[in-house]
Amino acid sequence: MTSQISRRSMLKAAGAAGVAVTAATALPATAADSAFAHPGLLHTQADLARMAAKVKAGAAPYTAGFAKLTANRHAQSGWTPNPQATVYRGAGSPQNYATLYNDIHAAYQNGLRHHVSGDSAYADTAVAILNAWSAKLTSLEGSADRFLAAGLYGYQFANAAELVRDHPDFDLSRFQEMLTKVFAPLSDDFLVRHNGAVITNYWTNWDLCAMACVLATGIFCDDASQVARAVDYFKHGEGLGSVKNAIPVVYDDGLAEWLEAGRDQGHALLGVGLMGTFCEMAWNQGYDLYGYDDSRFLKGAQYVAKWGLGGEVSYTANTRAKGAIGGWSGRETASAAAGVDPAMTRPIWAMIANHYTKRRGLSASYITRIAARSAPEGGGGDYGPNSGGYDQLGFGTLAFTRDRASATGASPVPATRASASPDSGARRQTGGTASTAAGPDLATTGSNDIAGWSAAAGITAVAGGLLLLRRRDRVRREGAE
Repeated sequence: MTSQISRRSMLKAAGAAGVAVTAATALPATAADSAFAHPGLLHTQADLARMAAKVKAGAAPYTAGFAKLTANRHAQSGWTPNPQATVYRGAGSPQNYATLYNDIHAAYQNGLRHHVSGDSAYADTAVAILNAWSAKLTSLEGSADRFLAAGLYGYQFANAAELVRDHPDFDLSRFQEMLTKVFAPLSDDFLVRHNGAVITNYWTNWDLCAMACVLATGIFCDDASQVARAVDYFKHGEGLGSVKNAIPVVYDDGLAEWLEAGRDQGHALLGVGLMGTFCEMAWNQGYDLYGYDDSRFLKGAQYVAKWGLGGEVSYTANTRAKGAIGGWSGRETASAAAGVDPAMTRPIWAMIANHYTKRRGLSASYITRIAARSAPEGGGGDYGPNSGGYDQLGFGTLAFTRDRASATGASPVPATRASASPDSGARRQTGGTASTAAGPDLATTGSNDIAGWSAAAGITAVAGGLLLLRRRDRVRREGAE
C-alpha cells in the first residue's frame, strides 16, 4: 500500500503577527527592548547556571560531559579564526565550508566553556571568532548544498553568538546584520521555493535545517514575524520537514514512522537532532512544539531510537514526487526501513530524553536507552573530520541533563505568549497522553542519570555489521487506507 505525502498550506505571509513574552518563571527575564528571552536559544541563563553549579559540585554526569568539552581541540582559548568573504559548499565550487564550521564550533565551545568555568579568556576567544566572521563574510555560494550551509551554520552561528551577546567587545549589530543578510534569506527562500524543485524533492533534513536557521536568527535578532513563520512551518509547511510530513504515520504501538528511516540511518539521525534542536529553541521562547499533536515528535524519536538500537520497526511505504518545476520529473518510493549500524551515533539524544522524561515525566524507554549508550556526548570534532560530525553542536550530557521538574519546582510547560493567533503554538500544551515505552520509564534523577539509564536498560554490546530490518505489521496511515 503506497501512502501519499500530505499537502498543507505554504508559509504564512512574511508579515505574520508578532508575539510578546508574558511574565513566567519558566523563562528568564528579558530586556525591556527585546521581544524574546536572552540567552534563549538552546540554553537559558538557568541552564548555564545549572551546568556551572553541577560541575563545580563535581556531580556526575556533568563532570564527564565537561571533560568531553575541555578535551576538544575547538574548546581552547588559543583558537585562531580564519574568516572568509565567501563560503562555498557543493559540487562545482571551490569548497571551503570546513573553515566556517570549524570556527563556529570553536566559538560555541569556547562560549560554553566560559559559562561553566567562569574563565573570561574563553569568552574573549569566542567573541574574537564571531567578530572576525561578521567583519568579512558577505555570501554563501555553491550548488544546492549552499542551502544546507545556510541552514546548519546559520542556526549554529546564532547559538554561539547568543552565549556572548552581552560581552562588551561583541559587535552585536554587525553580527545580526550578517545573519539577516547572508544566512536567513537563503533559508527563508528555500522554505518558499525549494530551489525551484517540486515540494517533496528534498528530504526532511533539508527543510529542518532551514527551519532551524529561520527560528534561531529570528530569536537572536528579535524578529517576531520570522519566528512566527518558522513555528507555522513546523505545523503546516508543505515540505517534508513539517512535523506531520517528517513523521507521517502513527502506529498503534505508540511509535511513529520517521520518513527518512526509509532513506538511511545517518540522515534519519540528523533529522531527529534538527527537530529536537528546533523544539528546544522554541520551548525556551514559550512555544511547546515538543508536545504538539499529542507529542508526535516523541513518538517519532522513539521509533528512530528503537530502530537504531537494532529493534524491528514498521514502515508504511511513501512515494514522493521529484524534479524541477517546469522541468524534469520523477517519483521515488521508500518501501522499508533501511539497515542500521548499531555503532552509529550522533550527539542528539540527551536533549530529547531529558525533555520528555525530566520536564514532562513521560515514559521514553528507547530514547533513554540510546541516550545512555551515547553518553557522555561530545561535539564538533568528536565524531570524525567530515561535515556530518559537525551537524549538531553537541555536549548534551553537560548541557541538558536535568533533575525532574517535580523535584525542582520547575514548570513542565513553557511560559505562554500573549497576542498570538489560535494556532501559533504560543499556548500551553500538556502532551501528557503520550506513553510510548515498552516497559518502565528508565530515567533516573540527580547525579546518577546515565548510570541509572544504563543499568535499567540492561545495555549490552551489539555485534558489528548491519542489522537489516524488514517491514512488518503494515498498518494504515492515519485517516486513510
